[in-house]
Amino acid sequence: MNTWLLTLQNSNSPTYDMMIFFHDFTMIILIFITMMILFIMMMMMKNKLINRFLLQGHSIELIWTIMPMFILVFIAMPSLQILYLTDELHNNKLTIKTIGHQWYWSYEYSDFMNMEFDSFMIPENQLTMNEFRLLDVDNRCILPFKFPIRMLTTSMDVIHAWTVPALGIKMDSTPGRLNQTMLFMNRPGLFFGQCSEICGTNHSFMPIVIESTNFINFKNWLIYFINNN
Repeated sequence: MNTWLLTLQNSNSPTYDMMIFFHDFTMIILIFITMMILFIMMMMMKNKLINRFLLQGHSIELIWTIMPMFILVFIAMPSLQILYLTDELHNNKLTIKTIGHQWYWSYEYSDFMNMEFDSFMIPENQLTMNEFRLLDVDNRCILPFKFPIRMLTTSMDVIHAWTVPALGIKMDSTPGRLNQTMLFMNRPGLFFGQCSEICGTNHSFMPIVIESTNFINFKNWLIYFINNN
């Protein structure tokens, strides 16, 4: 986890890889448009673009109508592809349900009996040297990497948002409704997120921690949890 990060977080999912590509692709187009407009304005200020057909000319009107149309098409194509892929669920082998409360998260491993727990932020006076202030929790959501997972989310009170930037996930947790998405992680590690919907007084104090590990460690953790609860 990088501190004082000015760019996007490093990706840990194929979906977020595509989102980063789309961001960079769109920024190139925006920089090109900005520089072109700046150049035209500077030329006009120097009186080098004086043309009696400029203000009421069919050619210039045709150009500034067709060019934005093509630009919007180039932006829309990758955007629609990512939108479709984030909603597509295929060959999922594990289902995790996350429930938002004021102000903590609870997790249900729906494929296993009695497999659920609450996840609270660790208070500042209980943190150890290797834990992050306002980001670490007492019970992490442990998941296997390189394993297709279906994520479900809902809420018990108000609207929350289950958000983990490094995984490219931001789902609204709405009372009385189940939202779902696909999660596939590329590598092990700790990945932090927070509720991204203003949900009340302690909105800033309900973080999310995903611990990505290999399937053997995940299975051992499941056996330990089931035997001790």
